[in-house]
Amino acid sequence: MADFYQILGVSRDADADTLKRAYRKLARQYHPDINKEPGAEDKFKEIGKAYEALADPETRARYDQFGEAGLGGAAGMPDMGDMGGFADLFETFFNGFGGQGTQGARTQRRGPQQGDDLRYDLNVDFKDAIFGQQKEIKIPHLETCEVCRGTGAKPGTGPKTCTTCGGSGQVRRATRTPFGNFTQVAECPACNATGQIISDPCLTCGGQGVKQVRKKLRINIPAGVDTGTKLRVSGEGNVGLKGGPPGDLYVFIKVKNDSRLKRDGLTIYSEITVSYLQAILGDTVEIITVDGKVNLKIPSGTQPNTTLSLEGKGVPRLGNPVARGNHEVLVKVKLPTRLTDEERNLLESLASQYSDKNINSSSGLFSKLFGKES
Repeated sequence: MADFYQILGVSRDADADTLKRAYRKLARQYHPDINKEPGAEDKFKEIGKAYEALADPETRARYDQFGEAGLGGAAGMPDMGDMGGFADLFETFFNGFGGQGTQGARTQRRGPQQGDDLRYDLNVDFKDAIFGQQKEIKIPHLETCEVCRGTGAKPGTGPKTCTTCGGSGQVRRATRTPFGNFTQVAECPACNATGQIISDPCLTCGGQGVKQVRKKLRINIPAGVDTGTKLRVSGEGNVGLKGGPPGDLYVFIKVKNDSRLKRDGLTIYSEITVSYLQAILGDTVEIITVDGKVNLKIPSGTQPNTTLSLEGKGVPRLGNPVARGNHEVLVKVKLPTRLTDEERNLLESLASQYSDKNINSSSGLFSKLFGKES
């Protein structure tokens, strides 16, 4: 007796998905409507018989234990010869009997089908995410084959009615149970529920009716996008089969980091370091913002870790670029670790001018200026 696993070309520990893929590949290869070689039909029935036995877990367990002899006495097992050798060669099993609950899906599959949506991950520079830009990308997607115009058949030929299902796109299986006879319906495995077989496929697309191409697109990135923003480009997904509408393209944004500026929502953060004299006397310093270099006024007496705000210099609100957040600047004060004699004399002279009993040294002066001991 032939080994069902060898017939399907799989190992004995193959899972259900592996069995299904192996069957589908061989069934299409040896289908009588496609393969006209002698013995193809017998091979097709043999493949069907093997899958019939291995697709059901209980039947497979009996086969693994007793071989093909273990299948003959199975209660309720239908006669393979009466069903043409392909009754249970299905891509899926069903929810319901007699085709109820699955008929609508089968009918829809035979008609126009919506194309698949596609995803594209796009890295965007920090500043471009804030102010927006146009970016050119290349995406691989499916388009209708221009040679066969989507039929999948070689020019001058056309699809033929599937002899397995008679063009219905469905096959039925009668099952005897202690509760009576039931009929189960599944999509035809030979034609994938289309009801048609392409015996002379288009050489350009291999009978698929579609082919993959790389297409250039210009994506408009609006101001204010952030990591996780999803942009939808209508109609730029895979083309639909049988004249169905194409899917959409979804562009997922990931914003690159900036070494000097940080972002949290609509707010930009940065920090600067000034000298203790700038903090005491005040100054105007140049800082980097998303708008370029601007002047920031440091008020006299600025304390360490003070935050100064630049209103309207943050991130534009997505969908309303006129409204912008703020730029918050953290001011750090650098204290000297060593003083020259001249600097020390000047500071001690300044300290001596204070008569407050708590300020009687340069250390006390720094305490008043900076809120802590120097």
